[in-house]
Amino acid sequence: MLSQLSIRDIVLIERLDLSFDAGLSVLTGETGAGKSILLDSLSLALGGRGDGSLVRHGGTKGQVTAVFDVALDHPARVLVRENGIDDDGDLIFRRVQSSDGRTKAYVNDQPVSVQLLRQAGQMLVEIHGQHDDRALVDTHAHRLLLDAFGGLTSEAETVADLFRIWRDAERGLKRHREKVDAAAREADYLRAAVEELEALAPLDGEEDGLAERRATMMKSERIASDISEASDFLNGNASPVPQIASLVRRLERKSHEAPGLLEETVNLLDAALNQLSDAQMAVEAALRRTEYDPKELERVEERLFALRAAARKYSVPVTELPALAVRMINSVADLDAGEEKLKQFEAQVAIARTDFDAAAAALSSKRHNTASALSEAVMAELPALKLERARFMVEVASDPTQLTAEGIDVVEFHVQTNPGTRPGPIMKVASGGELSRFLLALKVALADRGSAPTLVFDEIDTGVGGAVADAIGQRLKRLSKTVQVLSVTHAPQVAARAATHLLISKGPSEKSSEMIATRVARMNDKDRTEEIARMLAGASITEEARAAAAKLLAGGG
Repeated sequence: MLSQLSIRDIVLIERLDLSFDAGLSVLTGETGAGKSILLDSLSLALGGRGDGSLVRHGGTKGQVTAVFDVALDHPARVLVRENGIDDDGDLIFRRVQSSDGRTKAYVNDQPVSVQLLRQAGQMLVEIHGQHDDRALVDTHAHRLLLDAFGGLTSEAETVADLFRIWRDAERGLKRHREKVDAAAREADYLRAAVEELEALAPLDGEEDGLAERRATMMKSERIASDISEASDFLNGNASPVPQIASLVRRLERKSHEAPGLLEETVNLLDAALNQLSDAQMAVEAALRRTEYDPKELERVEERLFALRAAARKYSVPVTELPALAVRMINSVADLDAGEEKLKQFEAQVAIARTDFDAAAAALSSKRHNTASALSEAVMAELPALKLERARFMVEVASDPTQLTAEGIDVVEFHVQTNPGTRPGPIMKVASGGELSRFLLALKVALADRGSAPTLVFDEIDTGVGGAVADAIGQRLKRLSKTVQVLSVTHAPQVAARAATHLLISKGPSEKSSEMIATRVARMNDKDRTEEIARMLAGASITEEARAAAAKLLAGGG
């Protein structure tokens, strides 16, 4: 509940520090005393629209702080906790409004967005006035109220979860179908590529090995050619060995005819023959060691050129051909398995849709039953509120083809204010005063279900008196047994039923006698009697008015 409200420099309010109790609290006072300003300030603290004109004249900024005492598991606490805000102790909402229009919001002294402040504030306080239609204009709110009345909130959340599961499954199916369709369009290319790459069978590091082998063999080819030429020279027809050998034999025969003349020449030529013989054997050995094989070089080059051609074709380096082959093989496998997976996705969607349909249909049936019960509960409150000729109806329109997270139902409150008139949506048919009484009847019927822990009613008793005002007071009192109720009222019958009575008045400012400021006083029993007598009699308070006020207070508990 709202436990404290502190206001600084907002319109006529210079400085106010108010505390509130559980039960019914009323705020009364002369017109223009500042009752609406008080509620505007509370609305500002709850994330309402800010405006520089709210700042008190002459000030640069105003501030409103609202303190709430709520259960540890209250949704507002959960919300602020999820946004990283420490929620130990009370929840403290603070709004600072600058005269230049800028505004700042805080929860437990931590800066937050106004949107978060508003979202949490709506979970804590509902403000309703004669011309306020927030609880009745939105059919989404009608559905929430119906579900709360019937205890269907948990089932509605389950339906919303099943709706999300179904839609997520549909999105997954769509993505997979698009993937399968794209793969199918490339199927021929993929299969041909896989066949080619599987035949090529590229290996990691193969290009470097082949290139090195090719370079070595090409060097060997050039060396072998030179060695072969040397071999042909030493061993072929042009070889000098036979001629030198013949020359040596002739010289040896002549050496006997001229001793001492040819021996050295013969020895040198003989040594040369031996060297040439050694050279012949060395050349043959070198030729064998080159191991040059033209066919092997051709095979290596064909393999290397095939790999590089494939790399150019698929626009990847040769080193990535093995990985590309794996990816394409997987793509073909995905394509082959795609139809089977598609069937699995379709089955998941069908199951999710069936689960949602069943839960939505069951919830719809309960909503139809609950609609009748809620209509009867509200109708039971109308006669005392001088709406005895009116009818309240909860219309539930179900369409299994219109699926939303809320199910298959559209819930809308309809009324018929007079017999013979056409029923219609409550916002179009009911007048402002009737709206406030319908809303009060609805809130009483709901009691502690579907309501924020604090309800604020701003002059919903305007234009009524006597028995109707007393009936409104009775119902506000009943509501205050389950939630905290604050009511701005001009009806003494309502004021007499309050547990706490606050009087709003205007007087000189504490800072300057030339300025006016709003004041709020908590009234004792004697002061309450005098205030209610004023509300009954007007400016001139008579003893009869005081007696009537005392009687109202005696019967208002």
